[in-house]
Amino acid sequence: MGHRKKHAPRHGSLAFLPRKRAASIKGRIRHWEDNSEQVNFLGFAGFKAGMSHVLYIEDQPNSPYYGKELMKPVTVVEVPPLVLIGVRVYKEDDYGKYVIGEIFTNEFNNFITRKVSLPNIENYDIKDLKNKILKELDETCKIRGVFQTQPHKTSLPRKKPDIIEIKVNSSNRPKDEFNFALKSLGKEIRARDVLNEGELIDTIAVTKGKGFQGPVKRYGIKILTRKNSKIKRTVACIGPWHPARVLYTVPRAGQMGFHQRTEYHKRIMLIGENEEEINPKGGYLRYGKIQGDYLLLLGSIPGPKKRLIRIRKTIRPLKSFVVKTPEITFISRESHQRK
Repeated sequence: MGHRKKHAPRHGSLAFLPRKRAASIKGRIRHWEDNSEQVNFLGFAGFKAGMSHVLYIEDQPNSPYYGKELMKPVTVVEVPPLVLIGVRVYKEDDYGKYVIGEIFTNEFNNFITRKVSLPNIENYDIKDLKNKILKELDETCKIRGVFQTQPHKTSLPRKKPDIIEIKVNSSNRPKDEFNFALKSLGKEIRARDVLNEGELIDTIAVTKGKGFQGPVKRYGIKILTRKNSKIKRTVACIGPWHPARVLYTVPRAGQMGFHQRTEYHKRIMLIGENEEEINPKGGYLRYGKIQGDYLLLLGSIPGPKKRLIRIRKTIRPLKSFVVKTPEITFISRESHQRK
């Protein structure tokens, strides 16, 4: 028997490079789903409150548990209404996207001044701006709504809003999309206006930060034996003589966590509007009580509690998935009760 070569898969995924801190705590959405024929906004945003579990009847015909009652974990996301404060129109050429026009509402609430200094809008004529933009609209234009979150309507300790963009689906009718967005200008948009129970969405968020960590915790490498010289929690050989540099694939110490991550195919189990049906006694640990609309998402999502969660219509639709309202038989309110 000859000597068998030792085989072990490498430690730590190379799919996420560079492993550095996210540029923004809000999370950034680079792509949107454009398959829908109905003109509507393609996403939403909320705040992570905690986790619980539900009992529901499995309704997917492809599942081996079809028709049976299952117990699964769910994430509770509070989704106070978003305020549409502006409409922005983009065009794209060989050098990228650029704004050809934007219209903002005349009425802002008091919390937006904590985020931006508002311009003088006494001589602001929305009709004139609208006509100018309509002249430049063509099929290559993309329309996005500029939204303001409302953390003052939750248990969060902050009042300063986040300003985010959400795309209107491109049905090759840019004038219809533009007029649809203008109708909602200055109004509140609720989760039920955009999302549907039972559908699949993607969640975009910044993960929980863990600071500067070594390669054992960061990549899961093996701890060396006692007889190794001076070192145990590091890589014994960091590479060959040539190339005369350390390759990027070698596990090294560095920032761990606080990375932007996207998780696909999270199913909306419930869009709730009565907070009394979900709040545990004393509220969610390290979050507090939910005070308005909320979502129950099947499984876990990135980020700690209180983190802003961006929600997007999934850009990888599953052909075998059947969209229908889940039949929930029980929702636990004791999972994270204060003790």
